[in-house]
Amino acid sequence: MTTTRTPPSPATLDRLRDIVGPQGAIDRPDELAPFVREWRDRFVGNTPLVLLPKTTEEVAGIVKICQETKTPLVPQGGNTGAVAGQIPFEDGAEIVVNLRRLSKIRNIDALNNTMTVDAGVVLQAIQETADKYDKLFPLSLASEGSCQIGGNLATNAGGTAVLRYGTARDLVLGLEVVLANGDIWNGLQSLRKDNTGYDLKHVFMGSEGTLGIITGAVLKLFPKPRTSETAFLAVADPAAALQLLDKAQVCFGQDVSTFELMPRIGLDFVLKHLPDTKDPLADNQAWYVLMEVASQIGGDALSQRVQSFLEENLNAGLVQDGVVAGSLTQKAALWRLRESLPEAQKPEGGSIKHDISVPVSSIPAFLERASKAVATHLPGVRPVPFGHVGDGNLHYNLSQPTDMQREQFLGMWEEFNALVHDIVSEFGGSISAEHGVGRMKASELPRYKDPVALRLMRDLKRTLDPHNILNPGKVLDVKSE
Repeated sequence: MTTTRTPPSPATLDRLRDIVGPQGAIDRPDELAPFVREWRDRFVGNTPLVLLPKTTEEVAGIVKICQETKTPLVPQGGNTGAVAGQIPFEDGAEIVVNLRRLSKIRNIDALNNTMTVDAGVVLQAIQETADKYDKLFPLSLASEGSCQIGGNLATNAGGTAVLRYGTARDLVLGLEVVLANGDIWNGLQSLRKDNTGYDLKHVFMGSEGTLGIITGAVLKLFPKPRTSETAFLAVADPAAALQLLDKAQVCFGQDVSTFELMPRIGLDFVLKHLPDTKDPLADNQAWYVLMEVASQIGGDALSQRVQSFLEENLNAGLVQDGVVAGSLTQKAALWRLRESLPEAQKPEGGSIKHDISVPVSSIPAFLERASKAVATHLPGVRPVPFGHVGDGNLHYNLSQPTDMQREQFLGMWEEFNALVHDIVSEFGGSISAEHGVGRMKASELPRYKDPVALRLMRDLKRTLDPHNILNPGKVLDVKSE
């Protein structure tokens, strides 16, 4: 933030406490700590008050007081965000509005394939509820046991099933949103076709709480696949992985739900640092693909097709080696290798992370170019690129050289951001694929975003939030630009 701000007055804080009652207000420093620190400890903010409303009306009441007193606020879900969009700044001028007590599943319409939920419902609870009705809610993230659906929608989360089902914004039919003046927009429609003007829900999804606070949503459900097969495949390089993806989509069509890429160095980190993990294949290979195919076809038909696909591509030399999970336990073990990659990087020291996307066809060229560039900039740096290669989203993470101190390496974060993001831009990519912009990338956005798009974003922010009280300084700083 570029302006000097003062904390809310005691009178304002008392009025805000009255909205939620004693059980919904936190102001003791030791109890505030979990709400002002992001999980990687890179950003630690400050706030005089955390509010835990139980209803949409309480959220609206909070926002009305904030609007009247020009008190900035930070909406927060499960605090699992990766770009500090959910963390207040250090000046203590903002209050935090955490939505975890908005935790009701309001309605399930199995015939319409919809579920209406509060914003504070944990993603895993939504998945499990859908499963009870023999349905699937396909959004799946490593943090699904603690992240909340409101945060998922506010950041337009991606996850491992984007290839088949799309991002979070593709999984929503309607929203309920508290606006910056405290009005409640009830857009909880469960229609798949409604051509009566602007589709307002898309304004708020991906806005990271800067335009309104999502308090409820109508989610799309899908028929639960009857069978699924998970394969762990070794390939020579990312170009071979893309050829394999193309062949898989020709063979299985939209049944290919996941196609994840990971390098040998990443697998080595997992095997070294996580207990009860083992290499699924006999020999070391340079790159690996975790592929999942899910179908409505029952019986052994899908298993036979996947085995035939594997054998065909082994014989053709496109796959170096591979294994298909023979049980749910084996499937979980294969998935753990991929999902544990971020955790496995921590014992290796500092990690500079990039959540980027490029056109799928550009992935091999981007990886080659970026890896040469970072190695030239800092000899000994260890690239650990992995991610959702099927939709062009890579987590281009860099682990520190083994002979370098952690803090010294992390001090180069901005240097590597500029280096990697410039290359991403040259490939027509995005500096944020699924994590959002938040605080961490807000200063970079003007460098890479189209000026007309930025102007429209600023105009929209000023129109919907004229006093700049909703998550100010996140995504874009309207006062400094």
